[in-house]
Amino acid sequence: MADEQWGPAVRLLWGPPPGPPARGPRRGLTLEGIAGAGVAIADAEGLGGVSMQRVAAELAVTKMALYRYVPGKAELVALMAEAAMPDPAAGLDAALERAGSGWRERLGAWARELLAAFRAHPWLLRATVGARAVGPREVGWLERALAALEGCGLSGAESMDAVVLVAGHVRGIAEQERAVSAGGAAGAAVAGGAAGGAAGGGPDVELGAVLGEVMRLRGADFPALGAALASVARDGGQDQALDFGLERILDGIGLLVAARGAGG
Repeated sequence: MADEQWGPAVRLLWGPPPGPPARGPRRGLTLEGIAGAGVAIADAEGLGGVSMQRVAAELAVTKMALYRYVPGKAELVALMAEAAMPDPAAGLDAALERAGSGWRERLGAWARELLAAFRAHPWLLRATVGARAVGPREVGWLERALAALEGCGLSGAESMDAVVLVAGHVRGIAEQERAVSAGGAAGAAVAGGAAGGAAGGGPDVELGAVLGEVMRLRGADFPALGAALASVARDGGQDQALDFGLERILDGIGLLVAARGAGG
């Protein structure tokens, strides 16, 4: 069943590139070109704007010509996700090398590079969920995260779960940023003009602005929230959700590593 469901995508991602179709004129199509066209559409309009017809039009070919290379949208999205994920042998490896040899520093650097990938292509959040075919780049990212935990005394299952936990935190932050960015002008108006997304105030600032209005109207009903917001206004600390959550996750993994009697 798995081979029937994901086999075509796996073969496209991991097998040799297909040759020209046996019938019909050769159009010079390549999997890289097809994926690139899909990525460009998704970057501009989101994953919902991608279709086989739309990609074919971008490449100036018929949809039937495209089907000779890619059997359907699921396989197209798999190719797009692989193309959009940064090659780990490039920027990720350099970031890990700069982080040093400690598992905590390397896993933290991995998380920040993953967030950068999601920020560059927000539609990847939708394209990389659920049971699906994954390509060499995605597997390369997983390999490097697991390699950072080698020698820590964790079991394979524990290492996998630790990586999933870190990745889940990164995804949560990226989802919040995507939602703020998608709100556009409406979100900015609600937040009193604060800019959305990573380039502006960020999700914490947006939420703080909305909560500030709530506190102005009904602050006496929520004293603990009022005290927390007052502390943020006085001492700072907004838009540190990535680092705060990541550090707490790494603290927890560190306790497990210590319990196993391994260094890091």
